[in-house]
This record gives sequence, structure tokens and C-alpha cells, in this order.
Amino acid sequence: MRVISTEQLKSILSSLPANPRIVSSGNFATPKTLLSLADACISEFKLHMLNGQPGIPDREGISYETAFVGAGMRRHPRLNYIPTRLSLLPVLYRDHYRPDVVMLNTSLPRFDTVSLGTEVNILPAAIEAARARDGIVIAQANAQMPYTYGDAQIYENEIDYLVEVDEPLAVKPPTVLNDTAREIGSRIAALIEDNSTLQLGIGAVPDAVLAGLTQRKGLRIWTEMFSDGVLDLHKAGILDDEILLTASFIFGSQELYEWLNLNRKVRMMRTERTNDPSQIARQAKMTSINAALEIDLFDQANASHVRGEIYSGFGGSTDFIVGSLHSRGGQSFMALPSWHPKANVSTIVPRLATNVTSFQHSHVATEYGIANCFGHSQNEQARNIIENVAHPDVRDSLREKATEFGLL
Repeated sequence: MRVISTEQLKSILSSLPANPRIVSSGNFATPKTLLSLADACISEFKLHMLNGQPGIPDREGISYETAFVGAGMRRHPRLNYIPTRLSLLPVLYRDHYRPDVVMLNTSLPRFDTVSLGTEVNILPAAIEAARARDGIVIAQANAQMPYTYGDAQIYENEIDYLVEVDEPLAVKPPTVLNDTAREIGSRIAALIEDNSTLQLGIGAVPDAVLAGLTQRKGLRIWTEMFSDGVLDLHKAGILDDEILLTASFIFGSQELYEWLNLNRKVRMMRTERTNDPSQIARQAKMTSINAALEIDLFDQANASHVRGEIYSGFGGSTDFIVGSLHSRGGQSFMALPSWHPKANVSTIVPRLATNVTSFQHSHVATEYGIANCFGHSQNEQARNIIENVAHPDVRDSLREKATEFGLL
């Protein structure tokens, strides 16, 4: 590993092959300094990152690739969406989307390593794929990135060039919980038992679920990501202190990042481990909680497309739903409000007219109740969805459609 200046890095970037593929730290750990240099020095390149946020380079000559679309790439004319489960993305790096450059946002060096900090995810696989084919790995060693353990630790000999920076991390604004989110969260929380293992995404419903778990004990965390709600559980003594918290990326407050730094209770793992359904299935009472945009009477969920256009992607939900259903005592929740206020339509529909992201969940949850799905016939499943989670204004029309489908 060579420690170099930004001026030296400009020369290196300017000599790359034509139209290189750059795999970058994504989500909320964007290596802004490195991407700014790439924007300035490389006339044409492919930018590949998960959940790219606003502020990434955007001009003619830059095309986007991702398996999970973030706000910085959504509805972009130069976007190439790659449909895949996140647990399988390392296979794509190895065989199909080989990186020429990997750009990382890391901690400062500690002994002979740096840490990927808040964003491990698919990056170890990208590093391996790049090094296997003479690609280069560049780290911006960031004084503000916490040092985390597990697969986050990257040895110096895995990095070609390192540039030292002092760059603030994105901080998650406090989540405002409306009455609908609180109601959904409380209904799900009521069904979570002591000593369960949790996977939660980001947003109002997961935060509301965590807020409803104050009377539990011995909870464990095996998740793709977590935020401040997990820190709150730790402070309240609700987590099993003997079990490491396992995650792949983290987004939250400055307090959360400070708590993460050099915290051996948190194990940051690569995506193909955290999202491996066989690993998920081994967790005690594995409970996955994910969100959908709409669900139909066959318990098929769309969590990825709006009006037929890609909005996000599979994410980790497909991996965790399967793993949870195989876990002894496990359960998977698909949560959503029963009504979409902006579109003024029901989110419970007769049959999906757009892409199916997942299906066969343990429960569907809205503010009106919980519909039990797994272990029931398709007729019982449809009846439970209509009577327990659909908005009352559409239940009659859903019953008519269910009768037409032969479900009632």
C-alpha cells in the first residue's frame, strides 16, 4: 500500500483504461473525495454502487450500475439496474461485472489494517474480484470513519493506494413516527417473543417496532443494517449481552458512530454472510421485518417498482424472508400502510400488476391488523388479508375479486 496525495492520485486515475468500472462504497458511506477526483480525471466511467445518494458525480460520460437504486440514481436516464439478491452480488462481480477500480471510505490505519467502518456490504467481494484481475483498490482513510471489526478489517496489502481525508459521515435525521407507523409497529412488536433475533430495515415502521420492545429481554441482532433503535435497546439492557450484534452496514447518528468505534460487541460482516439464508436460518427465532409498496391477495409483495419503473430493488428482504421461514420459531413480517395517501389508492390489491419482489411471508401487517399467511391455504390467506389488513373502504371490492379468482 502506498500513501499518496490527491495530486498523485489524479495522475493514476488519468492513466486508467477507457471507460473503467468503478465499484464504490455506497449507502451512506460515499467516498466523496475519491469520486470527485474520478469525476475530474476520467472522461468516461461506469459508477457501480449500492443505494447511491444525491451528490454523486453526474454528467455525460458517467453511467450508473446498481443492484439497489438509491435517490441519487433513481429514474436516471443513464442507469443500468441489475436485478439480483444482494447475497448473490459477489457472484456477479466475480463472473459478470468485474471491477477495474474499487474506491473505499475507510478508517485511519490501525496497526496493519484499515476498517470499512459503517459500510462493509459487498466491498470485500469487490476487492477480491478487482485484485484477481489486476484492478486497483483505493482507500480514502477518513479520520471520521469509526473502526469496526469482522469483515470490515482490510489489510494494507489488499489496498494499492491510500489518501488521507477528514470527511464528515452522513447522519440520519430523527425519524418522525406518525400514528399509522406507530400502530403497525406496535402490532408487530406484540408478536415478537423474548430471545428473538431481529432483522430490521430503515424507516418509520422498524423504528416503531423497536420502540415497542421495551419489555422484552435477550433480543439478538442479525441484520443487513441497523440504526439508533438498536443502540437504544442496548442502553435499556434488552439485548443478549453474550451474543455479538451482526450487521453489514450502519446508518445513524453521530452518537451511534462513536459507540461503534472499536466496539468488539459489533461484528460487521460481508453481505454474502449476513444475507446467506442458511446462516439466517440458524439464528434463534429469526424475525425479519420488511416494507412493501403493495401486496396482493396471493401474498405477493412489490417492494421494488413504482408504475412499472424500478424504484429500489430486491435488497435484503428476499434473503431474510427465506432464512426466517427456515429458522426454528422464526417469522417474517411484511409491513405497509393500508392506503397510499399521495396516490389515494389501496396498497392491498387483488393481483399485482407490476413486479413481484417477494412472496410467502409469515404475516402481513398494516395499521388495521395482522394477516396470517404462511401455513394457510391460498383461500384462507386471501380471506385473512382482506378481513385483517385491507382498508375497510376496499374490502367489498377485494371480496368480489377474490370470488372471481376462486379464492372465496
